[in-house]
Amino acid sequence: MKIGNITLGEFPLFLAPMEDITDPSFRMVCKMHGADFMYTEFVSSDGLIRDGKKSIKKLDIYDFERPIGIQLYGHLIDSMVEAALISEQANPELIDINFGCPVKKIANRGAGAGMLRNIPLMIEMTAAIVKAVKLPVTVKTRLGWDDDNKNIVEISERLQDVGIKALTIHGRTRAQMYKGEADWTLIGAVKNNPRINIPIIGNGDIDGAVRAKEMFDKFGVDGIMIGRATVGRPWIFTEIKHYLKTGELLPEPSVNEKADLALQHLEKSLEYKEGKRAIFEMRRHLSNYFKGLPHFKETRLKLLTALEVDEIKSCIKEIREKWGDFRSEDKTSIYNI
Repeated sequence: MKIGNITLGEFPLFLAPMEDITDPSFRMVCKMHGADFMYTEFVSSDGLIRDGKKSIKKLDIYDFERPIGIQLYGHLIDSMVEAALISEQANPELIDINFGCPVKKIANRGAGAGMLRNIPLMIEMTAAIVKAVKLPVTVKTRLGWDDDNKNIVEISERLQDVGIKALTIHGRTRAQMYKGEADWTLIGAVKNNPRINIPIIGNGDIDGAVRAKEMFDKFGVDGIMIGRATVGRPWIFTEIKHYLKTGELLPEPSVNEKADLALQHLEKSLEYKEGKRAIFEMRRHLSNYFKGLPHFKETRLKLLTALEVDEIKSCIKEIREKWGDFRSEDKTSIYNI
């Protein structure tokens, strides 16, 4: 698979951009485990052109995480073009446009998935950004606004016509948010549309190796993007790659392996962010790292409420000492998580 001049090989796996999740520390551990392409957290065009500290910080890119894209969202063409030009100076491999975020405060302003209610503006904005920057431009979007407007086949053709180099499709409408099951049939319809010649990346409900292979095989997508299933589980990329190559399912990492990775992730997060923010944003990852341990409720609460780095490290040490080589699939009982 290629996006412009970016070669990603066969069956590439993409880490989805997620706010307050896909920071450099998490991108590092995902890259270690085989993510082929990653994105920054999505960036507000308004925040970027106003020199917002948080937005500018999101443009930080490190050599270890390449190839990488910067994803932008916004509802005004001029602002999005200016933000794309600013982002280009950070030297990513591509610029991605977010036409898929369903969150109310974004979509109700006409940005993210809100752009699915104004397709002419979506196409005009995309064309303007493609024309303005030298980097490849890609788009991430959804099947449509709601069940009565699943117009992704038409949208994909029009986006290709104005010059995008790849399209990622989340298999839900905006109205679904993240509820219900992702519908990959329309993703497949886009991929198999004879008019489409750009790479199509499928997204939605990829929770493991078997599901990933099924989507590659059934719908013929060029790549797969994984979002929520990676949180606190960056080894999912290793699991999928191994299964695609061998047909064998890898066992879950041991608690010792998870503890080592969690501590490495924490240290990188502290390096990138101020202490308290690093702790708050690590909580979701840390509780998921050890999900599946028997009678984990009390320990999980400690991880979610610790306010000091030493408390977190001590808690991880306790988990390691208690469970060591345990792998969550070693037992078949229903866990009290």
